[in-house]
Amino acid sequence: MNKLELAKNPKTPAETLAELAKDENSDVRIYAASNINTSAETLAELAKDEVSDVRSSAARNISTSAETLAELAKDEDWIIRSNVASNPKTPAETLAELANDRYWYVRIDAASNPNTPAETLSELAKDENINVRCIAANNPNTPKKQ
Repeated sequence: MNKLELAKNPKTPAETLAELAKDENSDVRIYAASNINTSAETLAELAKDEVSDVRSSAARNISTSAETLAELAKDEDWIIRSNVASNPKTPAETLAELANDRYWYVRIDAASNPNTPAETLSELAKDENINVRCIAANNPNTPKKQ
């Protein structure tokens, strides 16, 4: 089995993934960052990778810690912030911050996340972008008008 296949494999142990996360091939690091078995510690390191696709994969991984997701939410790349906003493990405080992102794509992902607080969803339901408003209105956690 080659390194790419090993990094992709959901049965690869965390220790092996930690080694693959240091590989010079960014594709190997991307797959390691996507693997559910990659430890939170390794994902924290991958979240600092110079290659945005590696950081993006770490942002999508549900094994990424709340602390690492909060750091990734500050990334200069809006796609990474969007992936953080859509991650079901992203904490409410981070989602509240992402709800104010300048890119509506990020705000849409925050509006669709089940962890987004009701107060934040109420604000997103008034967003300047109709797509954000619609997604927020359809989130089951959005308070209904009285």
